[in-house]
Amino acid sequence: MENTARTGQRNEVVIELRGVSTRYGERVVHENLDLDVRRAEIFALVGGSGSGKSTLLREMILLQRPDAGTVRVLGVDLGSLNEREQHALLKRIGVLFQHGGLFGSLNVRENIGLPLREHTRLNDELIDRIAAWKLALTGLEPATAALYPSELSGGMLKRASFARALALDPELLFLDEPTAGLDPASAAGVDQLVTMLRDTFGLTIVMITHDLDLLWQVADRVAVLGDGRVQAVGSMAELAGSDRPLVRQFFEGARGRAAQAQQALTTH
Repeated sequence: MENTARTGQRNEVVIELRGVSTRYGERVVHENLDLDVRRAEIFALVGGSGSGKSTLLREMILLQRPDAGTVRVLGVDLGSLNEREQHALLKRIGVLFQHGGLFGSLNVRENIGLPLREHTRLNDELIDRIAAWKLALTGLEPATAALYPSELSGGMLKRASFARALALDPELLFLDEPTAGLDPASAAGVDQLVTMLRDTFGLTIVMITHDLDLLWQVADRVAVLGDGRVQAVGSMAELAGSDRPLVRQFFEGARGRAAQAQQALTTH
């Protein structure tokens, strides 16, 4: 039986959105949207183009503010933070941007160490040692540290970006399309890495993805966005049985049927 304290911790809400509304001019992106993310779960946001997935992610990581409503992350109301408090909260958050976001003028070691140089007073030798450990954690060879982003394959670039996102030992990890542009083997490696990070370190992971295989393999819960609101939240198995049109569209196409069939094969 699972430890009661651990069960309670996993039921703890670490991201809470209430009444969130966002507009771009006359276009309504979110309208009175509510959402909860629990500690140590892998939570995915899905939805059609223009459904506001990326906007919602930006609102969770302090890059954008909604027009109305509240966003609370790790118990903190993001709308009430001063600059010092924002700085402190950002140290508890790691972000993997869709295209990696590594600086081309820095090698991999320097890219991973950059958050540590910005947010800590650690010396260069210790920062380089931490960078090497984070690199190893993501499955890359030590020699990769000396390479520049332009010298990396797509899969290596993603893993190096993961290493940088993990530099400050975050409690929350945000992933924007972590498998975009990857071949099937590299994408499968990301599946394993995401699950390992949650299981080993108890990270709460929030991701945006169109990768149905990734959703079936790793997501504990998925929120489907559409028409400005959360249309449904649940496991992939629960959502696959939904009768809501905006939810069904993720399972009725050829890609959705293929991913669902593959999941059925791997679980029997």
